[in-house]
Amino acid sequence: MDVEEYARRGLAEGRNESALIESLADHIVRMKGCNPSYASAFAQAVIEEAKNSGGLSGDLFEFEPAGVCMGEFGVGSRGKGDFFAHRQIARIIGKTSASVGVDEMDDAGAVKAGGQYIVCTVDGMHSRLSDFPFLAGFHVTRATLRDAYVMGAKPVMLFSDIHVADDGDVAKIFDYTAGITTVGEAMNVPLVTGSTLRIGGDMVLGNRLTGCVGAVGVAEHLTARKSTRPGDVLLMTEGAGGGTIATAAIYSGFPEVVEQTINLNFLFACESLMKHPVFSRIHAMTDVTNGGLRGDAFEMAETAGCRIVIDETEIGSLVQPQVKEMLEKLRIDYLGVSLDSLLVVAPKDVAAEIIRAIGSAGVTMKQIGHVEAGKSEAVLRRDGRDHDFSPRFRESAYTPVKKVADTEARDFEEMKNGVVRASEAAIRKKERVLANLKKTAL
Repeated sequence: MDVEEYARRGLAEGRNESALIESLADHIVRMKGCNPSYASAFAQAVIEEAKNSGGLSGDLFEFEPAGVCMGEFGVGSRGKGDFFAHRQIARIIGKTSASVGVDEMDDAGAVKAGGQYIVCTVDGMHSRLSDFPFLAGFHVTRATLRDAYVMGAKPVMLFSDIHVADDGDVAKIFDYTAGITTVGEAMNVPLVTGSTLRIGGDMVLGNRLTGCVGAVGVAEHLTARKSTRPGDVLLMTEGAGGGTIATAAIYSGFPEVVEQTINLNFLFACESLMKHPVFSRIHAMTDVTNGGLRGDAFEMAETAGCRIVIDETEIGSLVQPQVKEMLEKLRIDYLGVSLDSLLVVAPKDVAAEIIRAIGSAGVTMKQIGHVEAGKSEAVLRRDGRDHDFSPRFRESAYTPVKKVADTEARDFEEMKNGVVRASEAAIRKKERVLANLKKTAL
């Protein structure tokens, strides 16, 4: 519970201050089980801070509202809304000197230094794994290492950020770190630095855990999505999923499936591939995560300016059997959910060699599509016919709560207008503050 938000809303509604303090104190007692007098003093202090910090104006205290909430726009839900929001973030950042920048929508960025490429990436832990810190740490670490590998980089270090709400047990930090270092030690990539904080400081009650893990790697041959070319083929490895599949299993009554996600097959496959001479012939790589194959194929087509054709024939056989059975029982579209498979884009004449190199790590890979010149789009070939393969508004609803959340949606075009307006306001603010800083420097 965010007590500051509760106070701000109450004040905005014009509620009687004494009644608001009493109500907030009651919530604090229920959440923390503390002494009522302490809760009352705490509530009074929260409301005092909310009053002192409210109504401030100017660039440093205000922002242009989009009038659109994160959840209703699907930010973080790996669908059309999320992709659109990320493209606005890229606009705010602008064109930079990076060799691979955020405008190219890869999961990692790269800059050239000392004759090599330095690759950096960061992933947030799955929000629904808060009560399972080891799983959260394990899967987010594997995810960030995947993002470094698919850029063609050898990871050399990890960093982490952990936030636990005020009432969370300190042991969550330790279990989360154990999950991170299990993957790090297995892949000989050290965790070298990080930050540990409370979510919202004193203002957020409960035991929610959130955080991220990042990786830095070094590369000589980049395999960014923009290098995808007409005539290439798409090769995909088998996958058992990661944080998303583990979450689906836990919250839908299939806990036995979680163990299938605890593997390092993707990372070992990348290690084998990068040591093989054929690696230099690969044009692009990605992991099947962002909204599943639907989302990744769409992003690749957009970035590379090509038409991507996905053939459904072989894809089902690449989903781990227990995972596929669970998804089918829950009626979850496996094409729209993160499978954590490796997707390689390369010339057709080296496809067999790439499959053999991946196979040497004990991982199965098959050809699942090809790239054509033409409109920037992704299509699904099923029974000889091409079907639309655009990402949905959100990724496949993979928990009971997500299935309910998917039943309500505002007009997407209306929401986009508000999001664009807010992003443009942020760009103008950046320009104003930069101009002032440059004046001060002079």
